[in-house]
Amino acid sequence: MQTTTAPADGTEAVTTAGLAPARHEPLLDGVSVAVLSHTPGVRPAWSLGELTAGLHVLEVRADGAPVEIRFSVPLGDAAGYWHPQGGWRRTLLADWEGRSRVSLVDGHAAGCLYDHTGATLLTFAAADPVPEAALRFGVSEENDTHVVHLRLPASRQPHRLLLVPRSPSVAAAARVLRAWFAAALTPMPVPDAARTPVYSTWYAFNQDVSADAVETQAELAAGLGCGALILDDGWQELGHGRGYAGCGDWRPDRAKFPDFAGHVARVRAHGLRYLAWVAPLLLGSDAACHDRWAPCAPAAATVPGAHVLDPRRPEVRAHVVGHCVRLVRAYGLDGLKLDFLDQAMVYAQDGAGDVGQAMVILLTELRAALEAVRPGLLLELRQPYTGPGMAPFGNMLRSFDCPADATANRVRTLDTALLAVGGAVHSDMLLWSPDAPVTAVARQLIGALHAVPQISVRLDRVPAAHRETVGFWLRQWRLRRELLLDGEVEPGRPDELYPLVRASAGDHCLLSVHGDRVVPLDVSAHRHFHLVNGSDRDRVMVEVQGGGARIQGTVHGPDGRIMDGPPAYLPAGARSLAVPRGGLASLTITEGPR
Repeated sequence: MQTTTAPADGTEAVTTAGLAPARHEPLLDGVSVAVLSHTPGVRPAWSLGELTAGLHVLEVRADGAPVEIRFSVPLGDAAGYWHPQGGWRRTLLADWEGRSRVSLVDGHAAGCLYDHTGATLLTFAAADPVPEAALRFGVSEENDTHVVHLRLPASRQPHRLLLVPRSPSVAAAARVLRAWFAAALTPMPVPDAARTPVYSTWYAFNQDVSADAVETQAELAAGLGCGALILDDGWQELGHGRGYAGCGDWRPDRAKFPDFAGHVARVRAHGLRYLAWVAPLLLGSDAACHDRWAPCAPAAATVPGAHVLDPRRPEVRAHVVGHCVRLVRAYGLDGLKLDFLDQAMVYAQDGAGDVGQAMVILLTELRAALEAVRPGLLLELRQPYTGPGMAPFGNMLRSFDCPADATANRVRTLDTALLAVGGAVHSDMLLWSPDAPVTAVARQLIGALHAVPQISVRLDRVPAAHRETVGFWLRQWRLRRELLLDGEVEPGRPDELYPLVRASAGDHCLLSVHGDRVVPLDVSAHRHFHLVNGSDRDRVMVEVQGGGARIQGTVHGPDGRIMDGPPAYLPAGARSLAVPRGGLASLTITEGPR
């Protein structure tokens, strides 16, 4: 199949209807496609094949030229469009405002259009997650359609887009994509320490850290169920002022950590793995190495006080790898928190080479060098560089900063998990004030329930009731870790912000409710139910499906205290269960339709 070569399409057209026309042809499930090249004389051809049951591939050949692929979908009952860079904008945008640029370290060329039942209308993802790509998407007001225009750079190989046929939910379609990427890539090994709760110093201390203070938190965190500690920004020389002018030397501040290696060993003696924060591409003007490396960092970062080392330069890659290896080897670290890798995108589209390709080389060299020093290496990556292409380079995939925002933590961890391959998804660090009620503490933990929770408060300065709440929820999380991290997760529609999340595996089903929703309990499908009340009500409305059932159960308050239990029999239909806000009801079917 072929399309005609189009003239320059005028990317500044206000709407997609104003672009150069192209002939659309039927593709899949009512979606039509047009394929263009803006290179004179190039006539791209496309074909649609089936990779596996439930997964198709659109292959475009363009003689090594850049291409533009245009999808058009009838609006039908469309409700929203999800994509990795969507943030809070997950409803339907107009095509004059829907734009994104992606790369290995900044999102992924993927998207999902879905309707009001949650079923998908279009699900796609670029098979190659590395190159820089540009997308334009949204509702075409002129044509009553939803469009996605994807521009891909020149490639020696055919361009390939994965397409998932219509699925009952965004999560169901994403599972198909994840399975393919997991087989196509080789994810970094995920040791057990990457799947245990973490204590982080960032919100608790910001940059005002010291060896004694961190060791105090480490002992308390280990006792509450944490398995790793991340020392965040502030440990290094010139690490103060909430800017990044001091970045680049990566030497411990001896006033704060007079014996950094000894400090790390003392923390590890509590049974915690130890990671340190580093932003290896940032070069601050105050760093001792600034003048030497400034020629390799011509572009300013988008964070204050620093420039960005250009990863396309071999000498930069060797410099970054050397610094990171020195830190791990010299101080006995178990791994690193790699921050601000997305800053490399300041060099995107400058004509000097693809940033994503350079980052693949850098991260491949970095992982190999670090694993030679530290078997079982832990590397934390952060949204937006947590997509499938980063699977070989990190095993802790943290969601973007959202201090004290339980809703954002829930949404961002679930968003991250939709396309995360290999690594364990981690929450942003949990923050609350010492005068907060225990229900507020529980709400923070419940917001992070479907990921590995990270804690960041001064545990010696919060009330004992707060520590009891943290201990209770971390125990519950550990008991159900495989269900939460490895089970089939169905969060519902992205535009509704996932108010009811179901994780199921075998006989177990955990349902966390975060609003005034009716929770379905299909007693014919599972024997054990775990109801988590993240709402603002002291009850959970359930609808018993599959017939009535006799149950045994326990109800816990937000701090773990046992409350009055549930009724011994649940008839079919809707009813209210007394579960305090921030609490948990654990139910076992003893006699029922099964």
